[in-house]
Amino acid sequence: MAGSSAVLADASTLSRLDRGLEHIEKAMAFVSGLGAFGLMFLAVVSVGGREFFNEPLRGYVDWIEMAMPLIAIFGISYVQRSGGHIRMDIVVGNLRGRALWAAELVTTFAILVLMVALVWGSWAHFQRSFDPGAPLWSRDSTIDLGLPLWPAKLIVPVAFSVMSLRCVLQLWGYGRAFVLGLDRPVAVPLVQTVAEQAAAEAAHIQGHDE
Repeated sequence: MAGSSAVLADASTLSRLDRGLEHIEKAMAFVSGLGAFGLMFLAVVSVGGREFFNEPLRGYVDWIEMAMPLIAIFGISYVQRSGGHIRMDIVVGNLRGRALWAAELVTTFAILVLMVALVWGSWAHFQRSFDPGAPLWSRDSTIDLGLPLWPAKLIVPVAFSVMSLRCVLQLWGYGRAFVLGLDRPVAVPLVQTVAEQAAAEAAHIQGHDE
């Protein structure tokens, strides 16, 4: 569940790589948020134009088509790092020690396999759209405005590639925890208790008050 996990850090190489990738993930999540905000702004313009001038925003559906990969996919690696994706916490939360890390290893490896397959497939989909010799470098475009679709299609393999790197780091973290029998490993999302969540939220609010 989003907001119920914490990621620890130390001076290890794994933790440094984790924090370095986090900067990229935060930037991607920020861009994704800007895309969502921009789409809401366009919705206001389109609805306002229809209501007051009987003229909605031309090509509004085209802009939605272009923005959807940015909004839905570009920030998934950041959510993976923080443990915010939907998962069976009711099962995993009852595991402890090496049993927990083994379960996390298996599920993270399955995600990695899926991500690699999606990178391969989405990159091929992008290549079918991109053509340096064509106008706007595109073999296909949106219906109303004729916007080239390859930028939206490129977002998908880029986001999935970063997600694959995140899964590799988490596999490293879970594998290290399994081998060494660690209780609180670094670079992986740790499920927090209700008390820990409350303390973290209180510290966050106190930090904004200062």
